[in-house]
Amino acid sequence: QVQLVESGGGLVQAGGSLRLSCAASRIIFRIKAMGWYRQAPGKQRELVATILSGGTIDYVDSVKGRFTISRDNAKNTIYLQMNSLKPEDTAVYYCNAHVVNVDYWGQGTQVTVSS
Repeated sequence: QVQLVESGGGLVQAGGSLRLSCAASRIIFRIKAMGWYRQAPGKQRELVATILSGGTIDYVDSVKGRFTISRDNAKNTIYLQMNSLKPEDTAVYYCNAHVVNVDYWGQGTQVTVSS
């Protein structure tokens, strides 16, 4: 089992930056895939970025060039650096760990981007 705790959300003006952190309760370097999802009011949860244990990274098209996902295995933490934020990035952001066909989720952190 994996517990995930997100932090770093908040209110920012359009064009600003935030860095989200997700601390895991266990060693993450063996976790096959970790990532960030988001859910805006009235919308389905969507994948934002993923990072695999081998280092492969992928992003949803809407954040490419603006967001960067990274992992620090020594700290059992993954990050999401979000730059050039837009109002449409407003959502609750969730950390995800995919372990042996089971998905674990954090509690979510609110990101609000004002225009």
